Amino acid sequence: MHPLADHRTQLKVSRSPVRAQKGTLKLGTPGRPLLVGAVAYHPRVVTVWEGFSEYFRRRGLAVEYVLFANYERLVAALLEGVVDLGWNTNTAFVAADARLEGSAVILGMRDVDAAYATVMVARAGDTVSPRDLPGAVLALGSRDSGHAAILPLHYLAKEGVDLDRVSLLRFDTDLGKHGDTGDSERRVLQAVAANEALMGAVGDATWVALKAEGRRETEGLKVIWRSPTYNHCCFTGRPELVEQAREQWLELLLDMDYNDPELRHYMDLEGVKRWLPGDRHGYEDLAEAMGIQGYLP
Repeated sequence: MHPLADHRTQLKVSRSPVRAQKGTLKLGTPGRPLLVGAVAYHPRVVTVWEGFSEYFRRRGLAVEYVLFANYERLVAALLEGVVDLGWNTNTAFVAADARLEGSAVILGMRDVDAAYATVMVARAGDTVSPRDLPGAVLALGSRDSGHAAILPLHYLAKEGVDLDRVSLLRFDTDLGKHGDTGDSERRVLQAVAANEALMGAVGDATWVALKAEGRRETEGLKVIWRSPTYNHCCFTGRPELVEQAREQWLELLLDMDYNDPELRHYMDLEGVKRWLPGDRHGYEDLAEAMGIQGYLP
């Protein structure tokens, strides 16, 4: 067993739904800044939100950002009304939505988040497919990563792969970050290249980025399987967020122009060229997978 494989994520959510308290100040109340929570998975997160906050301020919406060490704390802060919006991974969104009994509000996602996918990689000289996994080793990223652990197992099971006969090599190096750092996925690729695993699962976006950078982790590897597409990150709000705040936030978010020289740098750092309204379609598979795998009540 990999020395990190016995780590446990704090992703599981309480069975008690969260309900708004009568008489409390509604989230997004005019006269105070809109509070947006994000996870500080990299120093560039500060740069991004300094730039985004200034953009919203120039456009007439006071926005302040609050950074958290992990998505579990961000989800808890959103549910408790500490922040108005959470910039969540898909895993964090599903966890929050479960606590809110399906009433979470989606208020924007990146263009890349609307058609995410997982790829399975193997050594270039091997002629293999997922049906060869029983009796072999599959490398996975952090167990709380939707794209590098939860969904690949879900889709493989849907395709009839007997997961009980597959040895899982997990790299839980960025638990709480839900795979944002990319570290666990780089380790997956290294394990496959070193013949420690027959194949490994990583996000398609991670694979494309590392290939474009010419990173050593990708040398001698090839994609041998691709998952169905699904939604990834989104801005998540509680249903109490007042309509005026929702509308103003989303209008200004969608107005962000990649050709604006004052915005392009920050949008590049966030990996977005165009913001989309976002919707609930695309999270069904992950919600089902998280329920089956024990991450949800």
